[in-house]
Amino acid sequence: MVRIGIDLGGTKIEGIALGAGGEELARRRVPTPRDYAASLEAIAALIADLEKASDAIGTVGIGIPGSVVPATGLVKNANSTWLIGRPLGRDLEARLDRPVRLMNDANCFALSEAVDGAGAGARVVFGVILGTGVGGGIVIDGACHAGANLIAGEWGHNPLPWMTPDEYPGDPCYCGRRGCVETFLSGPGFERAYALAAGRQASGRDIVQSAVQGDPVAAAVLERYHDRLTRGLASVINVLDPDVIVLGGGMSNIDGLHEAVAAALPRHVFSDTVTTRILRHVHGDASGVRGAAWLWPAA
Repeated sequence: MVRIGIDLGGTKIEGIALGAGGEELARRRVPTPRDYAASLEAIAALIADLEKASDAIGTVGIGIPGSVVPATGLVKNANSTWLIGRPLGRDLEARLDRPVRLMNDANCFALSEAVDGAGAGARVVFGVILGTGVGGGIVIDGACHAGANLIAGEWGHNPLPWMTPDEYPGDPCYCGRRGCVETFLSGPGFERAYALAAGRQASGRDIVQSAVQGDPVAAAVLERYHDRLTRGLASVINVLDPDVIVLGGGMSNIDGLHEAVAAALPRHVFSDTVTTRILRHVHGDASGVRGAAWLWPAA
């Protein structure tokens, strides 16, 4: 059995073919056309190329930067705006002449890590994206939990818990509110915090490097990032109580991040013990495309 996974990003479309045991048979990447019709053609051509390379016709799962409304089949909440209001699933099924499964890309990340990544073997996995934005996905018993409103796991647009006086009310968020977790814990949010403290701008990578080298301002900003991430994830544990939280996205690559959060969680979680494991991703940037392939379970 071959599973084809497609990760439809804003700048690139990545595809993968997985064998029955999850082994990678082929992988391809092409630029994303900023046009709906051209995106359909690019996806179809990528799938054909992957199937030729793996010498088999496969199931197809697609990770998208948004979600599909079940009642209409139309895409909503996509930052790739040319997808919004379009019947992406139906149009791809017509081109490919087979069923296609679509899922939010954060859910695909969580599914990949739950199936054969950092959360393998756990019943409830919360996958966290810490990047340009902040998102999340929930996997229960090996299946994505999208929720009644298709927003399960979207912790990035809750307010940062237990704000200190100097944090309140928080920066404006593109969603129209202030103080969202995303404004504090995204890569741009981390860089804004440093610019405010240091009086100059720097990249996230340079800030972390300065902290490692002993710069007191950078070290304080990084320590505060640890604290804010701990507070945000403690509120997730208080509601969902997952077995495992897997950190992904560019910010998750900060050395020692998951250990620092795990050590600080007992200060905030409403329990005398905290057994939830905080783990770094296994598949990294490949998790989204692998999770799309795993939208089709074993036959």
